Amino acid sequence: MWTRAAVRALARTRLNCRLASSCGPPWRLLFFGSDYFAVESLKRLTSSRSSIGGLVESLEVVTLSGDVPVKRFAQQNQLPVHSWPPDDVEGRFDVGVVVSFGCLLHEGLINKFPYGVLNVHPSLLPRWRGPAPIVHTILHGDTVTGVTVIQIRPHRFDVGPILNQELHQVPEDCTADELGAALASKGAHLLIDTFMTLPERIAQKREQRQTGATFAPKITPSMSWLAWEEQTCEQVDRLYRAIGSQVPLRTTWMGRTIKLLDFVGKCHISLSDARRKPVPGSVSYQKESSTLAVCCKDGWVGFKAVLLKKRLTATDFYNGYLHQAPQGAAARFGEASPASGGSWW
Repeated sequence: MWTRAAVRALARTRLNCRLASSCGPPWRLLFFGSDYFAVESLKRLTSSRSSIGGLVESLEVVTLSGDVPVKRFAQQNQLPVHSWPPDDVEGRFDVGVVVSFGCLLHEGLINKFPYGVLNVHPSLLPRWRGPAPIVHTILHGDTVTGVTVIQIRPHRFDVGPILNQELHQVPEDCTADELGAALASKGAHLLIDTFMTLPERIAQKREQRQTGATFAPKITPSMSWLAWEEQTCEQVDRLYRAIGSQVPLRTTWMGRTIKLLDFVGKCHISLSDARRKPVPGSVSYQKESSTLAVCCKDGWVGFKAVLLKKRLTATDFYNGYLHQAPQGAAARFGEASPASGGSWW
């Protein structure tokens, strides 16, 4: 009867033998990915495969069911595609590559790759482990982020040792989509750089530090609810740039949910009655700029359109609803808004 320790020792011996027999490129790769962020790395690997003296000998793809971007790219470029979970892996690949895949690889599968499985993650790990690091980078106002290549470990996401890492300055006022595109490109280049000297990088890998770890949970609809009395103009701005392209910002008006569209940032407005201090959530239509200005904790932010029954410009909303409504609560957003499930600030 084999003990667990004996099995592990045998596995290490076999791994060392395989590493000794294959100590450099070109690599036989199995790529795991799904979305557009992953496609950028797959493109770079595909280009390297086709170039003379490239890093990649063979490249096959594992992706999720459905019409996902990675599957479309693989099919368009005649890459073999496997469904998840893959079979027939033993002895066919040197390295696995995981980029924005969303599924944990079990230990038995990881051990089938002599050089393990690499992961490209769009943050400076251990900061922003989890499924939405780019969103939380914007949401929390980080000025510096980056990409990290790690070796994955079974059972947990984003905790493996670091093989390569590169910083990236977060441009002022950029959106999560813009930052994601930049980090996808940088991550793809970092992956290629890692493969050029993979054995040496594995030998010099470093464990992630215990301090500074943060978690980046996935986007949920509850994140989009605005709390005018709690959030500053800057926080509303970050929230819009972080999730606005995926989940419209929401508030309530006369007991109805209203989605706020086409955010234009902080507004400087003049009120007709300067003696009254505006209450957070107060709405003022700015005719000269065709903007709905809403009062936050420390100022005003503007939107050019809303979605009620249908999409309305700020002017249409004012003429059709706000201008005709009774004075008082009707001129204020956010009263009796649904519970947001906790503050993000």
